[in-house]
Amino acid sequence: MFDPKPNRYPYPEDTDRHYLDVKKNNGLVFDVNYPYIDTSKKFRRKENFTRLLLKVVVFPMTRIRFGLRIKGRENLKKYKDVIDKGVVSVCNHVHMWDYLGILIGIKRRAHVLTWAPNIRGENGKMLRSVGAIPIPENDMQATYKYMETVNNYINSGGWLHIYAEGSMWEYYQPIRPFKRGAAYFACENNKPVIPLAFSYRKPGWFRKVIMKQYAKLTLNIGEPIYPDLSLNRTQMEIDLTKRMHDACCLLSGVDPKDSLYQPVYNHDKRIDYYTEKYGVNYKGSW
Repeated sequence: MFDPKPNRYPYPEDTDRHYLDVKKNNGLVFDVNYPYIDTSKKFRRKENFTRLLLKVVVFPMTRIRFGLRIKGRENLKKYKDVIDKGVVSVCNHVHMWDYLGILIGIKRRAHVLTWAPNIRGENGKMLRSVGAIPIPENDMQATYKYMETVNNYINSGGWLHIYAEGSMWEYYQPIRPFKRGAAYFACENNKPVIPLAFSYRKPGWFRKVIMKQYAKLTLNIGEPIYPDLSLNRTQMEIDLTKRMHDACCLLSGVDPKDSLYQPVYNHDKRIDYYTEKYGVNYKGSW
């Protein structure tokens, strides 16, 4: 297992926090009237054009840029009948554009839950066109509308992706604690979860020195994990979250027993494992 051990990213103290600045705010309001999944003809035409552009230009460039490999795609074929009825997926979030790698891996349309400021920001239009759904904040009516929309989408056979760690930390090797949102949607709709995980491969000289790339990426695809319907709802979500986290650890090359973090998010703080585990003098903000 290769660990990039990056030393330039200011990982936050809280494991679910963001550290990249969103420079733009286009003023979008995510309220009860917002189309969380836009089904208008105009948007669908834009979405179809984007999909074509992805297949012809962006996906090949992504494969080259990340040195991307896909492992476990046979699981998608093996469980196709289950997946076609609606599914939730989770993955560690290790690059700003790693969702492109996920779309390459699953070979189907999907929607991904996204931090609202990112949709208001400079990449908002592109994110929407590849399936991003903003998560509304501080508005109960909007939250109800968003959740109703997402539930209907899953039950119509849709693929919903969720970054359960809550934020993106570039090239970070440990799997951070998972929030329970993915388990909520899976349990609410009695749908399986497909665990995904990015692992790393050592870059060659050109990538490391010229491209300043810490690692090449491999997307690992696991088998479906199902909610335990014998448990009460709270226990069901916690149990499913734990099993999702364990599965993602294994897919990334880490034995869950050796995981640096507990499975379920509980306002956890970053563990400075580069210093504590490896004796490395970290040069970033730690």
